[in-house]
Amino acid sequence: MKLIADSGSTKTEWCIMHENGPCDRIITSGINPFYQTTQDIIDSLQKEFQLEDVTIDEVFFYGAGCANSEKNKIVSDALVHYFNCQQVTVESDLMGAAHSLCQSEAGIACILGTGSNSCYYDGHTIVKNVSPLGFILGDEGSGAVMGKRLVADVLKHQLSDTSIELFFNAFKTTPAEILDRVYKQPFPNRYLAQFAKFLSQNIQVEELEELVLNCLNEFVIRNLLQYASKDLKVFFTGSIAYYFREQLENVMEKNGLKIGVINQAPMEGLIEYHNKPRG
Repeated sequence: MKLIADSGSTKTEWCIMHENGPCDRIITSGINPFYQTTQDIIDSLQKEFQLEDVTIDEVFFYGAGCANSEKNKIVSDALVHYFNCQQVTVESDLMGAAHSLCQSEAGIACILGTGSNSCYYDGHTIVKNVSPLGFILGDEGSGAVMGKRLVADVLKHQLSDTSIELFFNAFKTTPAEILDRVYKQPFPNRYLAQFAKFLSQNIQVEELEELVLNCLNEFVIRNLLQYASKDLKVFFTGSIAYYFREQLENVMEKNGLKIGVINQAPMEGLIEYHNKPRG
């Protein structure tokens, strides 16, 4: 049987693909070789992934942090050991997005979630990737950057009193607490990304929608236009793309780009991809 994994730093979704049958889904903690050793990953799997007499023939793992051969080997060694399977493929979450969204079609594949990323995919491999750079230097259009922009506009009084009051009524926080969470606590990107939900819930407020549109437009200009082709379809996965679909379509149309698939998560597309026979 095949096992597919889509992993971020917080959560890993696993799908055991039975022949001519339904898939079994398992959720475990996230796996990221930038923060975990091979033994850490094995220990985590032993606690959270119950095999129950399942024989795994092939593993396809797509994960955050799987950015080079050294990091990929950390994950691969753990998977080979735990599943007693020699057929293990470890690739980046961006390649997972490309396989899920584009299948075997050439296109531009994008992730818009807590962070953002994009690539030109030729139907087989990633040919070009504009480095996302993280939420401080890049990650345009991501939940973290939208949250960063919102918080900055609130604290610098760049929004109306009505919107600022709406914000503090929703989160019951203080400027001091916000600064502490951003500058002194771990994972400030995740903290900031939570505020994207506020933008989605109040998208009818013109200045808040304008903030979202500006962030998405920056993603297009600073990333997508570097792939220099308006003939290719652009595909998206991630919560930001999914929940701000209307605003994303607006920005893409204004920039003369064609949208392909938009989905919330890549697993369904990965199941379709790995169900197809490969030459």
